[in-house]
Amino acid sequence: MKTEYATLMANCTWFLTPLLSGATVVGCKLVFKHKFHADGTFQRCKARLVEKDLHQVEGLDYHETFSPVVKPTTVHVVLTKALSSR
Repeated sequence: MKTEYATLMANCTWFLTPLLSGATVVGCKLVFKHKFHADGTFQRCKARLVEKDLHQVEGLDYHETFSPVVKPTTVHVVLTKALSSR
């Protein structure tokens, strides 16, 4: 957990802001997942911070959500398709 926290702090991935009037505080918790090497041996624990309750209101507690994640399989398929269309 110390490593995960240090990484978040080093990357400046979050910051504290004042609570807006009328907004509610949403609790959170850490969820841990075990990561493994390709041969099945244990690599490390990965932590993820998630909200506890589904009490958020769009426009009040958050405005938009976006997670720019691209899977390697998707990149492979797009590149293969681009090369085969020539």
